[in-house]
Amino acid sequence: MLVAVGALGLLKGSFIGVWQPVGNDVPAHEMLAYLCALVPLAAGLGLFWPRTAASAAGAMLAYFLLWMLLFRVPAVFHAPASQDPWSGLGETAVYAAGAWVLLGKGVRFARILYGLALVAFGIGHFTYLNETAQLVPGWLPFHLAWACFTGAAFIAAGLAIIFGILARLAAALSTLEMGVFTALVWAPIVMAAPDTFQWDEFVISCTLTTAGWAVADSYRGVPWLRWRNSRRKR
Repeated sequence: MLVAVGALGLLKGSFIGVWQPVGNDVPAHEMLAYLCALVPLAAGLGLFWPRTAASAAGAMLAYFLLWMLLFRVPAVFHAPASQDPWSGLGETAVYAAGAWVLLGKGVRFARILYGLALVAFGIGHFTYLNETAQLVPGWLPFHLAWACFTGAAFIAAGLAIIFGILARLAAALSTLEMGVFTALVWAPIVMAAPDTFQWDEFVISCTLTTAGWAVADSYRGVPWLRWRNSRRKR
């Protein structure tokens, strides 16, 4: 997914949804946009080789943490009562948690970071309950109930992961929830009438699902280490 994020950034020539919002007043705006494309592209390619996987994951983790510090955290301080900055912080926290897991060190902290992000997502569902309900596919009944259920599920999964109560199951189910949301909501929208905003939301949803998958998979061990060991046994 990192390769796709980088490639889309290069094709667009500006910030894609994963990095938004970034104001035009940011110094070296265009250079930073291309950096946000090249770093995940290089890191994503690096993850394909066991010898470079840890270094690629470490570089991506450092980049996400720096992005949180420079852009996401200040946005929360500027508007602490608004949900949007918290949701944005949660998104970047999920990306960072996925990279942290792939690094193979401090996995417990990565899981806690992921759990906190899920709680923020759940609160966001209730803060924008009507908007969330409108995203539920039309063929499903009880849109408001589904919006409440998915929000509560995110909060419950986040707390379970933070406190270590059925954490592996909670991580797996939260990833499934994001994956189903991507498949049922954003994929049909993009196929029906794609525009820049919808493509950005689709990429964000895919990236969140991929990062969540890495965290859920961490309960079986570090993914790239399992891959390297399996190759050595051949």
